Amino acid sequence: MFFPLNYAEQLRFIFMKSIHLLSKKRFLPFFLTQFLGALNDNLYKNGLTVFIAFQSVAITQAESNSLVNIAAGLFILPFFLFSTIAGQLADKYEKSLLISRIKLLEIIIMLFAGLAFYLQSMSMLIGLLFLMGSQSALFGPVKYSLLPQVLTSDELIGGNAMVEFGTFIAILLGLIAGVLITSIEDTGTMWLSIAVLIMAVAGYLTSKEIPAAKANAPDLKIDFNLPRQFVKSFHHAREKVSVFYSIMGISWFWFIGITYVTQLPNFV
Repeated sequence: MFFPLNYAEQLRFIFMKSIHLLSKKRFLPFFLTQFLGALNDNLYKNGLTVFIAFQSVAITQAESNSLVNIAAGLFILPFFLFSTIAGQLADKYEKSLLISRIKLLEIIIMLFAGLAFYLQSMSMLIGLLFLMGSQSALFGPVKYSLLPQVLTSDELIGGNAMVEFGTFIAILLGLIAGVLITSIEDTGTMWLSIAVLIMAVAGYLTSKEIPAAKANAPDLKIDFNLPRQFVKSFHHAREKVSVFYSIMGISWFWFIGITYVTQLPNFV
């Protein structure tokens, strides 16, 4: 690949090449699916956090503090529990079909979320947050394994950059919208229920447009032994020091981020 000698021109060249991927049918539907999924995760999670902290009259402030932390923990827990299984599923099944099935699960979860908000059932709302984390954990490995199949080697870094860019924009919008919608007097939870369902449906529709990407290991036998798979993945990651330290760095970044975001509503 040719890069201009001027550093600013080089960055501009890479940026424009990355942006150009949004015009490709092999990339755009996946980008939108990931964007809408991240938006919906944070819209529901932050909306629920604000509801616990400010809106619910059925719990005390002390209970609110505890529930906000429990909710954050339950959303993250599935990533720890199910990521190894999700990675095996991403290898075993055709990826576009697997993504659309996962997004269909999101619609079902959001339908129950609307019912839970209507019933003002805190236990049901927090339980559904765990399910939202579970479907996001299932989506994680397949989204990263899809990119090398649909992008060329010189597009891969730019494609990853666009996915991360879209993800963090979606997180920011979800955090803001979750507060604004839930804070609407009397009808906030109703509008939040409608919003998360619309996002889930939109994500499912875009996932249907993702081109087929063949399974890497269709004959793979799924191992549901979570401790064994965790140890196996850990040792596999440690085989390359750069990969292992990257995982540790990313994990620390997300740990710090979720800690601050979780505590802010009650602190305010």
